[in-house]
Amino acid sequence: MNGFFDIPSDLQHTWLGLIGLHLREALLPVLAGLLAALPLAQLCVRFRWLYPPVLGLTTVLYAVPSLAFFVVLIDYTGQTELTVMIPLAVYSLVVLVPAIVDGVRSVPQETLAAATAMGLGPLRRYLQVQLPIAVPAIVAGLRVAAVSSISLVSVGMLIGNQGALGNLLQDARNYHRPELAVNSVVTTAVLAILVDAALVGVRRVLTPWMPRTARHGGPRPTEDRPGETVPELEDAAR
Repeated sequence: MNGFFDIPSDLQHTWLGLIGLHLREALLPVLAGLLAALPLAQLCVRFRWLYPPVLGLTTVLYAVPSLAFFVVLIDYTGQTELTVMIPLAVYSLVVLVPAIVDGVRSVPQETLAAATAMGLGPLRRYLQVQLPIAVPAIVAGLRVAAVSSISLVSVGMLIGNQGALGNLLQDARNYHRPELAVNSVVTTAVLAILVDAALVGVRRVLTPWMPRTARHGGPRPTEDRPGETVPELEDAAR
């Protein structure tokens, strides 16, 4: 096991240090993508004609291979974390924008009418009504974007970016130490699972109004009549 965690000195980081840097390079772009997707999605909801071109543009950018994206940016940002994080932030938009748009559009019209009647303007209605109700859809998009970003960070080692777990793959070949490659793959997979689980926990905290079984797509049976369901919970599940 000592060899498994014995990180070569050329990386200038411990195993835990590499994990921290990997998470930073993976999750900061997702956060940046979320901050960009929120207003962009609201514009797409308000102006429906805008949604198809925005979705088309993000899809085209997503189709650009990450390595090609890195090569284009390296002349401007060098062999830095920024070269890796900019494409990852762009890639997250193709997942987050549709997730937010679909979540916001799922808010019932009577709910929006009630919010308007209470004097909420468009911005407050978006922040206080639509986004909270759209949390499950948004978190689902975040889960996909975060796991994808965690895996793609490793490609940065091909442009000489230091610090991410992907560099262990390069060192595994340079030093003839296959255990470093196993370390990189296993640690990356575990990080993706833990981040995904953390986002599920965040969703549950932010949506206490959702029945537990409704989160999994079904209504909850009543305790005294197992074969029947509570109508209110059926409505919530829908």
